[in-house]
Amino acid sequence: MKTQKTLAELANTTNVCDDYDPNSMPVEQARDYIKAFLSPMQETERVHLHAALGRVLAEEIHAIHNVPNHDNSAMDGYAYNADDLGQATARLRITGAAFAGNALTGRFEKGACIRIMTGAAIPAGADTVIAQERVELDGEFIRLSDTPNRGANVRYAGEDLKAGQVVLNIGHQISPADLGLIASLGIGEVSVYRKLKVSFFSTGDELASIGSTLKTGQIFDSNRYTLFGMLTQMGVETHDLGAIPDDPILLEQTLIKAAASSDVILTSGGVSVGEADYMKQLLQKLGQVLFWKIAMKPGRPLAFGKIGNAHYFGLPGNPVAVMVTFYQFVRQAMLVLMGQASPAAIPMLNVVCTSPIRKLKGRTEFQRGILFVVEEGHWQVKTTGNQSSGVLSSMSQANCFIVLDDDVGNVEGGSLVKVQLFDGFI
Repeated sequence: MKTQKTLAELANTTNVCDDYDPNSMPVEQARDYIKAFLSPMQETERVHLHAALGRVLAEEIHAIHNVPNHDNSAMDGYAYNADDLGQATARLRITGAAFAGNALTGRFEKGACIRIMTGAAIPAGADTVIAQERVELDGEFIRLSDTPNRGANVRYAGEDLKAGQVVLNIGHQISPADLGLIASLGIGEVSVYRKLKVSFFSTGDELASIGSTLKTGQIFDSNRYTLFGMLTQMGVETHDLGAIPDDPILLEQTLIKAAASSDVILTSGGVSVGEADYMKQLLQKLGQVLFWKIAMKPGRPLAFGKIGNAHYFGLPGNPVAVMVTFYQFVRQAMLVLMGQASPAAIPMLNVVCTSPIRKLKGRTEFQRGILFVVEEGHWQVKTTGNQSSGVLSSMSQANCFIVLDDDVGNVEGGSLVKVQLFDGFI
């Protein structure tokens, strides 16, 4: 496969990309390499709208009719023809009524008006609606306190969507608003890409399962639970393969099993550059996997490649580093694999940081931050405190990343910093 060949070339030669350095990979460069080697999902299926939220469209959605499909009133009031109101005429006789979903009762006559409800069809000959609050009733007549412009309060056929228009493109991830939009066209099923199948597991003799008694030197395996949460939020099919000890036979069996049944494999631990462990040896034996030192903190070690037909991401073992590398590399890659050609970048805001931050130049840092409002419309950010990659509580306290690029050094309190919000993508 082209992807495997390219990965092998990149791992073993220097002429594929002159600035390729596995020991000092800038964050953006790593993202670009990963994106270039992805194989997006091709298999599709048809699903009902109730099952379509978060799925990626595999077909264009076209408007099969105008939306709305008739001129209608934008409010409760009275419909009339603007030509029937002269300088001295501000009085119209009510000759009928129109309700949403029901035809006009009575008739619409020249020089008259009809009572009309929101959404009701504008009768032929009428072109303007005046709000009921702006008229006075006088028996079977209305008196207008003022005269709105012609066409006021009328929603025209095709004003939202015109028949034949492309409404949503292939590769669009379906949102709650999209469900209503598609339903407004009378469409009940859509073609979407198959869900990604993602297998994940943790590695290490030190990991203990929840419910067991910790022995000296052991820790509870938290990474699988954060991975489960992040993956579930993305709407993929997950397979938790557990915590695998540093046993070469068990590790190899688990990798082979995952590769045979998954589109993506995620592991935590065992991929640090320079480590002499079974995991690295097995990955090199079973697939085309590159091991990088990313110029970032937290999350320096990262492995990427393919095992069989499955894309592989090897994340660090520290809990915060797992989450940071997932959101900075894996999430965008998985959106491409799900069928999104160009996933939207995570929005970045510039806000004042109230905390001084110590930082070395030459690497990108993702500090956990708390964005807060000081007065209406004015936001500031502060760090959560201890930024160790083992302090998982900092991710629970934080609502954003403070992103400090590689050319940024120490930050004084009161300086502008870039912030990535968690809400909407975490």
